[in-house]
Amino acid sequence: MTRASTRKAGAERDGDEGQAAVPLRLLSVATKLFAKQGFDRTSVQEIVEAAGVTKGAMYHYFGSKDDLLYEIYGRVLREQTEQLERLLATEAPLRERLSAAASDVVVSTIANLDDATIFMQSMHHLSPEKQRSVRAERRRYHERFRSMIEEGQASGEFRADKPADVIMDFFFGAVHHLGSWYRPSGSLSAQQVGDHYADLLLSALRP
Repeated sequence: MTRASTRKAGAERDGDEGQAAVPLRLLSVATKLFAKQGFDRTSVQEIVEAAGVTKGAMYHYFGSKDDLLYEIYGRVLREQTEQLERLLATEAPLRERLSAAASDVVVSTIANLDDATIFMQSMHHLSPEKQRSVRAERRRYHERFRSMIEEGQASGEFRADKPADVIMDFFFGAVHHLGSWYRPSGSLSAQQVGDHYADLLLSALRP
């Protein structure tokens, strides 16, 4: 199928939603299916049928099922990185910036729990090249986050007797564990959990 015919087919199936809705719908459907039955047990045919598009339309946006998995993770990380960069660019006191960043990563993770859980369980299905890319992107995020901790340690605002890397592992280990216990129907909202995590991090850094 040519690119032109693929676009035409996708447009006919999508109606008023337009082409921009196709990749978003594919990602939404793939996320639900991967979460429900696992990445390796979900076929491309199931994804396109649930999304209401043709295989040709899917392959116009995603070269493979692996690409869907990669994008499921990538979109969340991009959102978190953009928010972190905005916080780093402000002139707010260091503690406020770190608190906001810590709370945001919790809230955004909870908002995308299926995405985060799927990726942690299925990363090994990606090609070695994509795995390296994912690790590099996550490492850049962690380095930017850690820079705030190191800034506070250098100035004496934060305790310096604990290595920044250990603090990072401790905090993000708890963040990665959210999918195993957090439930939207629980007594705490995502924002409340985020604020608690941020408070615990800052309390641990107090000299």
